Amino acid sequence: MDSNSVDHAVNGDHADGPSPKKPKPSSLPITAAEIRFEFAHHDPAVARINNGSFGSCPSSVLAAQSHWQLLSPRQPDHFYFNILQPSLLRSRLIVKELINAADVDEISLVDNATTAAAIVLQQISWAFSQGTFSKGDAVVMLHYAYGSIKKSIHAYVSRAGGHVIEVPLPFPVSSDEEIVEEFRKALAFGKSNGRRVRLAVIDHITSMPSVVIPVKELTRICREEGVDQVFIDGAHAIGNVEIDVKDIGADFYTSNLHKWFFCPPAVAFLYSRKCPASAELHHPVVSDRYGRGLPLESGWIGTRDYSAQLVVPSAVEFVNRFEGGVDGIRKSNHEKAVEMGKMLAEAWGTHIGSPPEMSCSLIMVGMPGGLGVSSSDDALKLRTHLRDKFQVEVPIYYNPPKDFEEAKDAGSLVTGYARISHQIYNTVEDYYRLRDAINKLVFDGFTCRMLSS
Repeated sequence: MDSNSVDHAVNGDHADGPSPKKPKPSSLPITAAEIRFEFAHHDPAVARINNGSFGSCPSSVLAAQSHWQLLSPRQPDHFYFNILQPSLLRSRLIVKELINAADVDEISLVDNATTAAAIVLQQISWAFSQGTFSKGDAVVMLHYAYGSIKKSIHAYVSRAGGHVIEVPLPFPVSSDEEIVEEFRKALAFGKSNGRRVRLAVIDHITSMPSVVIPVKELTRICREEGVDQVFIDGAHAIGNVEIDVKDIGADFYTSNLHKWFFCPPAVAFLYSRKCPASAELHHPVVSDRYGRGLPLESGWIGTRDYSAQLVVPSAVEFVNRFEGGVDGIRKSNHEKAVEMGKMLAEAWGTHIGSPPEMSCSLIMVGMPGGLGVSSSDDALKLRTHLRDKFQVEVPIYYNPPKDFEEAKDAGSLVTGYARISHQIYNTVEDYYRLRDAINKLVFDGFTCRMLSS
């Protein structure tokens, strides 16, 4: 695509799609009534404090998506040959600015962070299979890595002859130093017996339990210790914490735009720093764009619905209706999540799982020990019970007691944690409903043993 086409895609009007002009912050901040209207499609009977799992898309962005979805059947050849690629480029340019990447060619749009991980891990697998990496060389990941990412690492790395090492992170956690110490130990083990650590997969925000990880510090340690490649899984990050990929310094970074950046599923980005490893990245779905660079390969994986990737400008337009834009939303959500987390902990006589500076728009809150959460199955059954009986949607995490805690009275031992989130549509009543539901269960003498599978 020549420079004139790029300029037109970014700045010029396009009769066939939503205006590609760069949105500017609104002079009049969005009102509470307008926020309610944007999310009027949410079930009003449910206290939804689980934005982290599926995100939330406002009506204005859904309307833009619907517009895009009608363009393809209207005239498919025109859409795929004339509209699609310039419009994807426009979304990539916006992501480039949001994360401070050096070049738009470092940005690829994919369905989700799991797809991004598959792209990175595929080239790691090839390196083992082709002998570039030695059998037994290590890949390091956090113990709290997301389930599909952990399974992907084993699927791509273990089968190719690599050794997978998990970093056992503490929880509850009180400081970055605790994480750094465990990470250094894992790297040392990975380098033992003459092995090399070929890849470190590091979460920016772990999912369950949710903790903000010091990714810049861990990336720096990886460089000092000779780790070949660093991949940051920031699935929850964009719109939730600041991302500066130049400052972080990792080779690869991914984040979902449908979780905290108001896009519909499924859209994420994969940042790949210009380095030799990036040239080996390929989309797992091979098209005739193969070999023309990952951004183009990812932008053409057959006839499909690309609309979620095309509404990124509309999502930016939406966040710019708020005072301070995405930064203002992020700051407000964090403050309210911490406030509600502390309120719940006080009401239940427990504690939050990490200090505010290690939390984001998600925070872990200890639940009363009397609930008897004694397994991950219990946690899932309790979550279902809260949904079915109290119309509260919140994930529950089981944290096994440590050896020294076994002798404690079960009624005072915190083994269940609620992962609450705060997004702009939430109100304080959502958290009061969760507070009161748990207090009622405790008052009634409820335990998880009462729930059937």
